[in-house]
Amino acid sequence: MNFSRVVLAAVCAFVAYFVLGGLMFTRGTLRSEFLKYPAVYRSQEGIKSVMPAGMFAMFVAMLVLAVIYAMLYRGGSGVVEGARFGVLIAVFSVCSFVIHNYVNLNIGLKLTVQQTIAYSVEWIVVGVVIGLIYRPMR
Repeated sequence: MNFSRVVLAAVCAFVAYFVLGGLMFTRGTLRSEFLKYPAVYRSQEGIKSVMPAGMFAMFVAMLVLAVIYAMLYRGGSGVVEGARFGVLIAVFSVCSFVIHNYVNLNIGLKLTVQQTIAYSVEWIVVGVVIGLIYRPMR
């Protein structure tokens, strides 16, 4: 396993995740759906107070994903392998987080569908980024 490439892939995936998340979750209809549930989701000020912990946790998550990708990598196109990996992570995320929250939290189906789309796009892009950057040691 190429540890320097794992770390570089994790850093780039982290950046991609937050850039896409910033674009998708802070604008438009998805943001307005979150605002419908102030008893469930933190305010912008509340999020800012815990954002450093969330960013640290997401970097650790990206590092874990890059390690898993490196362990599973069998060669081939980084884009294709990364997209395949990203789809698997997206399905896992939607089933274990988005739908789980729909069941446990008092949120609407519209928000759940929007989150499903947004997180799927994010995780597929993260997989592609990891796939493009990770290279095994020679």
